[in-house]
Parts: sequence; structure tokens; C-alpha cells
Amino acid sequence: MIHRKYFIVFSIAAFVASLMFLTGEAYSHGSMETPVSRIYNCFLENPENPKSDACKAAVQAGGTQALYDWNGVNQGNANDRHREIIPDGKLCSGGKELFKGMDLTRGDWPSTMIAPDENGKLDFVFRVTAPHSTQYFRFYVTRDGYDPREPLEWADLGSSPFCEISTVTLDNGRYRMTCPFPSGKSGKHVIYAVWQRDDSPEAFYTCMDVELGGGVPSVWRSIGVIRAQQDLSPGDTVTLRLFNSSGGDAETHSITLSQAQTGADDWPFHLAEEVNSASTLVKIGVLDSEGNIDPVRESQGNTVYVSRDTGFSFELDVEMQDNGGGGGGGDDDGGSCECCEQCADPAPGPGPGGGFDFAYPEGIGNYGPGTVALGTDGNVYECRPFPNSGWCNQSELYYAPGTGLAWRDAWIKIN
Repeated sequence: MIHRKYFIVFSIAAFVASLMFLTGEAYSHGSMETPVSRIYNCFLENPENPKSDACKAAVQAGGTQALYDWNGVNQGNANDRHREIIPDGKLCSGGKELFKGMDLTRGDWPSTMIAPDENGKLDFVFRVTAPHSTQYFRFYVTRDGYDPREPLEWADLGSSPFCEISTVTLDNGRYRMTCPFPSGKSGKHVIYAVWQRDDSPEAFYTCMDVELGGGVPSVWRSIGVIRAQQDLSPGDTVTLRLFNSSGGDAETHSITLSQAQTGADDWPFHLAEEVNSASTLVKIGVLDSEGNIDPVRESQGNTVYVSRDTGFSFELDVEMQDNGGGGGGGDDDGGSCECCEQCADPAPGPGPGGGFDFAYPEGIGNYGPGTVALGTDGNVYECRPFPNSGWCNQSELYYAPGTGLAWRDAWIKIN
């Protein structure tokens, strides 16, 4: 039997740098991964077909380009003048027209349930696509009684941040920070982060939609979200692999799907049930105010949690039976699809009109998941599944198959 395997990696993100080619700016640089930022969540939902009503509305208001440029909500000449240069009502867009969809006033932005630990501290993970010297990260949270259906104003955040961090260390493409969090908060809030560089006046801005139960301190921390982009088929296998801090295997949990389990809203739920019943190290689902984690039947609603005092990471392996069609499985919370590969299909041979769709960069702008291109080094490459497929159409400097600085983030070498 021929199989097609896709591996979705959450533990290690390759260093990437994508150009904001439509806005004329030099580089894009990052956004918050935990809790996930508003714009990065919409990107992970799929810019071309978002799952949530709020992200659909954001695309309708501002187009898809803003989501592909999720790591560029910035002001190039901020120089610590954030309140002066970003108007009220435009905080989540960083005051930039491109990202205006992020400022929509609505109460249904997807939110992350969070709870500080027993010491009142909260973890933050910022995914970095171009690291810079840091003057500070400042974190604010909305006032009690804040209504997300009203424009977010500076006054809603108070006069002072609840946390400021001036020293960060890059760890596998992430800045990891821990902050004391204000006590007594409950309900839905926006956490607002400002990253000010000290080697440039440039600053970056992040809105995180969160929900606090205000109850039991959490012993769990989030390490990613199971994101199913499509239905699978009976007989397909989904495997969660848990790794320890040194990258060694800690646990493996697999399910082979029955007909009733194949829907994009279903297979993450059944995988979560399997993991939760078998493991004491990792749980999948939604964290509630009492500290319980239960799975939900949603394609992108189940978060992966591990104990706060561990260094675990995970990978999702979707093995699809080949019934004559291709396609990917679930996608991650922002980690790169670093080792997707076709295991048994014969590789096409290079040659004009035989074995590839385009000779790169011919046709750039029309590439999608599964597009096969003849690379600039003479080898043949396949455009990765979503969300990495968006990079196939971007900067030749970084994503030219075989020769770009970060080509592996966009392409799979098949010959």
C-alpha cells in the first residue's frame, strides 16, 4: 500500500525572514505565539479560508496580505513614542492601514484561556523571524470592564505596563518570557505587547485576546494548538509525538481513523481523547477556570498542554493512505512544517513540461500547496502544505527553491 506522510513540527522553528514586499519595508520580524496574537491566529487559520467569523471579517476589511505579513505589525520610527504615533482605536494594527482588520470592534475574536501559575506568573512566547537587539518588551492588560466591542484605546491599558523585560535570549526562534500578572482579573481581556528595539527606533505591536477564569492557578502551559485544515480518510493515522528538553522521545500516541472520525472537527477530538486517557505528561483540549482540560469538536480549538516545569515539545504526524490524491493533514500553531516528505511516490524527473508545473520563478504568484517547480539549482521541488505554502510566492532571495536562504520553509525537495 502506498502511503503519503506529512510531519508537522512544533518543537523547532527554522529561522525565517520574509519581506513585506507590498509595503516597501525591509523585513518582518515576529509576533506573539503564546498566548497567540490576533493576527498570527488568523494566519494559522488560513488567510485564504479563515475558520472564525472574526478572522473572516478581518480579511474582508483588509485583505489576505496582512495575514501573510503577520510578523510586521510595526512602526519604523517609533523610538519609544508609541502613544504619540498610534491613535486610539488602531492599537492592534500598530496604526498601519495594511493591518486595519485587526482593529475591528467585535466580541468574538478567538481567545486563549490563560491562568497564572501558583506564583502569579504567566508565560509568554514571541516567535521571532528576524531577531534584533532589544530595549524592552512591555506588557499591558485591559482594565476591568473593558468591552471588546468598543475601540481599544490607550486609556484602556492604564498608564503603566504590568511587566517590562529588557533582556531576552533567542531559543529555537523564540523569545521566552515570564511575567508577574495582575491578580483578580477575570473574563475576556486584551494583552498588549510592545517590542522596542535598541539598535533602531523600530517597534512592534501585538494584541492577544485572552480569557481568565480568575480561579485555580494553572499547573499547565500551552505548547501549541492542533489545527486541522481538512478532512482525512478512513484508515489514515494521526500520531502525537512528545519530546523531552533534549529532543528525545518521551511518548507517542496514535489513532487510526474510522469513518466517523475523519472530519476536520472530529479527528483532533478523538486524538485528544486518546492522549488524555493514556498520558500524565501531556493533555489536549480547552483549559477551563478550574484547571480541567477537555477536548472539543473543533478543527482548531484544541490546545496542547504540558506541565509548567517541563521542557516538552511535540510533533504531529499525519500518515495518509494514498487513494490517488495528495494533500496535507492538520497544521501547527506557528511552527514550520520542517520535514514534510512523500515517502513512496516516485519523484518526477526534471524537464520542460515533464515532471514540474513551472521553472522557478516562472509563474510566481500562482504557486499553491503541491505545486511542483524546477528550482534554480536544477532540482525539482514541491510547495509545502498550508501555512508554509504562502512563502512559495514570496521573496526569491529567501524562498527560491534550492538556493534561497530559507527555501526549506516553503519547499520540499523531491528530486
